Amino acid sequence: MSSFLPSYLLLFILLYSYFCYAMSSSVFTSSCQLQGQFHLNIMHKTGDVILGGLFPVHFFSSVPDLSFASEPQQPSCHGFYVQGFRQAQTMAFAIDEINNNSSLLPNVTVGYTLYDNCAELGIGFRGALSLASGQEEQIILHNTCVGKPPVLAIVGETSSTRSIAISSILGLYRVPMVSYFATCSCLSDRQKYPSFFRTIPSDAFQVRAMIQILKHFGWTWAGLLITDDDYGLHAARSLQSELSLSGEGCLAYVEVLPWDKDTDELRRIVDVMKQSTARVVIAFVHLSHMINLMEEVAKQNVTGLQWLASEGWTATGAVLQTPKFMPYLGGTLGIAIRRGEIPGLREFLLQIRPDLHHNNNYGNSMVRFWEFTFQCRFAPAPAGWLEGGGAICTGKEDLENVNTKFLDVSNLRPEYNVYKAVYALAYALDDMLQCKPRRGPFSGHSCATLQSLEPWQLLYYLERVNFSTPFGDQVSFDENGDVVPIYDVMNWLWLPDGSTKVQNVGEVKRSAFKVEEIILDEDKIFWNFESKKPVRSVCSESCPPGTHMVRKKGEPKCCFDCIPCSEGKITNKRNSLECTSCPEDFWSNPQRDHCVPKKTEFLSYFEPLGICLTAASLLGTFICTVVLGIFIYHRRTPIVRANNSELSFQVLLSLKLCFLCSLLFIGRPRMWTCQLRHAAFGISFVLCVSCILVKTMVVLAVFKVSKPGGGTSLKWFGAMQQRGTVLCLTSIQAAICTAWLVSASPTPHKNTQYQNDKIVYECTVGSTVGFAVLLGYIGMLAVLSFLIAFLVRNLPDSFNEAKLITFGMLIFCAVWVAFVPVYISSPGNYADAVEVFAILASSFGLLITLFGPKCYIILLRPEINTKKAVMGRGAELIASLCIHTY
Repeated sequence: MSSFLPSYLLLFILLYSYFCYAMSSSVFTSSCQLQGQFHLNIMHKTGDVILGGLFPVHFFSSVPDLSFASEPQQPSCHGFYVQGFRQAQTMAFAIDEINNNSSLLPNVTVGYTLYDNCAELGIGFRGALSLASGQEEQIILHNTCVGKPPVLAIVGETSSTRSIAISSILGLYRVPMVSYFATCSCLSDRQKYPSFFRTIPSDAFQVRAMIQILKHFGWTWAGLLITDDDYGLHAARSLQSELSLSGEGCLAYVEVLPWDKDTDELRRIVDVMKQSTARVVIAFVHLSHMINLMEEVAKQNVTGLQWLASEGWTATGAVLQTPKFMPYLGGTLGIAIRRGEIPGLREFLLQIRPDLHHNNNYGNSMVRFWEFTFQCRFAPAPAGWLEGGGAICTGKEDLENVNTKFLDVSNLRPEYNVYKAVYALAYALDDMLQCKPRRGPFSGHSCATLQSLEPWQLLYYLERVNFSTPFGDQVSFDENGDVVPIYDVMNWLWLPDGSTKVQNVGEVKRSAFKVEEIILDEDKIFWNFESKKPVRSVCSESCPPGTHMVRKKGEPKCCFDCIPCSEGKITNKRNSLECTSCPEDFWSNPQRDHCVPKKTEFLSYFEPLGICLTAASLLGTFICTVVLGIFIYHRRTPIVRANNSELSFQVLLSLKLCFLCSLLFIGRPRMWTCQLRHAAFGISFVLCVSCILVKTMVVLAVFKVSKPGGGTSLKWFGAMQQRGTVLCLTSIQAAICTAWLVSASPTPHKNTQYQNDKIVYECTVGSTVGFAVLLGYIGMLAVLSFLIAFLVRNLPDSFNEAKLITFGMLIFCAVWVAFVPVYISSPGNYADAVEVFAILASSFGLLITLFGPKCYIILLRPEINTKKAVMGRGAELIASLCIHTY
C-alpha cells in the first residue's frame, strides 16, 4: 500500500481537469475534445460491456515537471511488480472465463480496460478518471445523451488512500468500484462512499481478528507499530477502541514508522520496544516499512518478541524471510487474505506472449514483464546492452523453463479477491439483464437494457449479489459494501536446515451470530522461543480468586495491583474488579474465594463449659432431692420439726427448681427457652427467697412471743398466713414476668457484632426495664431477708436458725451483686454462662448454709437431735458448728 501524494500534485490534477473542461466548453459549441491522453501501460479488450481495472504493475514512478513552464509530460514508471501484473492477468482470465461460460451472461461479451497505477495516488486517480470519462478524441454533443458508458465499473484499488480519493469522486456519479485490497474501515461509510465495495474484509474485522488471537493466547499487553497513512492510523484508532470496549488488553505503546529510512527515529522506536515489558508486537505496516525496521532490530539484536502481522505483510514478506531476519521474525503469527484456488489460471498465464498480443491488448506491461522475467531486451536494445553481454528477447521464450513466482498459483490471495470482484460484477450484470419488463426495480418498474446501461443501475444489483466460488466461498456484500469476512492465520516457520515456510495454522471468520470465531491448530504453530511455547505478555499477572484489581495510577487498565479482599468479602473469579460481600449467615474463608457458613456459638451441652455447668446443675438437683428425702425420713425428729418443716420442704423444692432452671440457659436459644428461662429463674428464686423471708420472720415472731406482751405476734404467722405470704410474694413476681413477656418478650437473636466470622446465638431480654424489675424484686426480698436474719442472729433463748439464714443470704447477695457488672461485660455465650454460674452459686450457697448443719446433726450427730438438745444448750453447740463450718 502506498503513501499520500503531496497535496500540490492532487491539486494540479484537479485544476488541470477543470481547465480542460473550461476550454472545451468555450471553444467547442457542439462537441467536446479530449485535451490529453492517458497512455500509461494500458491493457484493453473490446466487448459489449467494458469493466475497468487499476493494478500496481510497477512500484515506482517519476513525477513530471510541474513548473508550468511547459505542458506536463506523461509520468513514467519503473520497478516491475510481478504480483501486480499477475493480478491484472487474473482479471483478464476471469473475464475470458465468463465469456466462455454459456450460463453466465449468455450472448454478452465482457471486455476490459486495465491501467497501471504505479502505486501512486496521482497516477491512479488520473487512470480512474480516464476510465470513467473514456479516451475518445472528440465527442459530438446531441440534445440527449444516450449510449453505454466507457466502463460500467472499476476493479481496484490496492491502497486505502487511493481508494478513498477515487471512490469519493466515482461515488458522486454512482460508478461501482470493487476493491480487492483496500482494508481501511473508513471506506465502510456509505454516506461518503456510496458506490464502494470490496472483496477483502475491512480493517475493523482484521482488528477484531487480531483481538481474538490476543485473547486466545492470553496476551493482554502488546505494542503497536503503524504507518502514517489511512491504513495505519485507522487501524490504530480501531484497535484502541475495540480493546477499550472489549477489555481484552491494552497497548503498551503506539509508534508510527517513518516513510523514509530515518535511522534516528527507527533507533528510538526499537529502544522503546526493548524497554517495554510487552513481549507481543502488532505491526499494521507495509512491507517496505518492515524492511527498514528489521534492519534496526537486527542491528540491536532484539530477540524474544512475538510478532503479530497484519495482512499488509504476512503473506507477501518473502524479502523478510531470510537468515538475517528470521532469528527475530521466526514464529510470527499474521492475518492473511483468504487463500483461494483458481482452476485454469496457470495454463492461462503460460499462454501469454508478446508476439500474440502485439500493440493492442497488453502494450508496455507485457514487454516489461517479458524483459523482467527473462532478463533480456527487445530490439532495438538500449545502448551498451549487447556490449555488456545482455540478451535480445525474441518473444518465443518458454515461461515454464524459468523460475518465476508469476506461475506460482499455490498461494493466491489478492488474485483470489480480484477473481471474486470480477465475478461479483458479472453476476450483478447477469441479474440485471435477466430482469423482466414491467417487473424491474427502477421507476415505472422498468428494467435496464444492454443498449442503455447506467452504472447506478448495476449498483442496485451489486448490493444484492450472492454467489459461491468454485473454491466454496460465499460472496455477498452487507449494507456497507463489505464482503462476508474471513481471514487465514499464518505462521512463519523457520526450519532446522535454515529454510523458511509460511504455513496456514487456522482461520478467523464471522459466525452466523455476527461474532468472530477463531479456529487454530496449535500443534502446527512454530514458536521461536526456547520453551517452544507461547510467550507470556501481560503488564500485571492476573489476580487470583480472593483478590481484586486496583489500577495503578497513571498506567493503562491492564496494569494493576492485586489487593486481597477484606474479611467478609470474596471473589471466586480471576481479575475481579471488586469483592462481593457474603450473605448474612456466611463469612469468607481464609483464601477469600468463597463464602462458608459462619461458625455458630452458644452455650452448648457438648462443650466443656456447658458440660460442667450441666453437671453442676444436675448435682445440685440431686443433692436437693437427697436432702429432701432425708428431711422426709426424719420429719419427726426435733431438728426438722423445730425449724418449720413445711417451709424447709418448700425451700428445698424451690432450690431444686432453681437448679433445674439453669438448664434453660444451656443449648441453642429457641423462642420458648428464651421466654421461659428468665420467667422460671425469677419465679423459682422469688419462691425460694420468699420462703426464707417467711422463715426469718417466724423466727423473729417466736422470740417476740417469749417476751412479755408478745403473745399476739404469733397469730399473724400461723401456717395459713405463712403459705399466703409466700404465695402473695411469688404471685407478684409472676405478674412481673407476665407483663414482661406480654409487652416485650425475650427472643432468640443472631449476634454478629462480637465477632464478624461468628454467629453468637443469644436471647435478647426484650425489655431491659422488665429484666431489671425482675432482678430488683429478687434483690429486695433477699436484702430484706438478710436484714431480718441479721437482727435476730444473736437471740439466745432457743435454737436460732437466723445465723444460718444470715450466712446464706450474705452469700446470695454477694453473688448477685457481683453478677450484674460481670454479666453486662460478658460477650455472647459467656453472658449465659455467667448467669448460670450465678444461679448455681447462689443456690448451692443457700442449700449448704441452710441445710448443711441440719444434715450433719441428723446423719452424723443423732445424739443431739433431741428435744432437750434443741431447746437447751444444744443451740449453742449448733451455732458453734455453723460458725466452724463457714
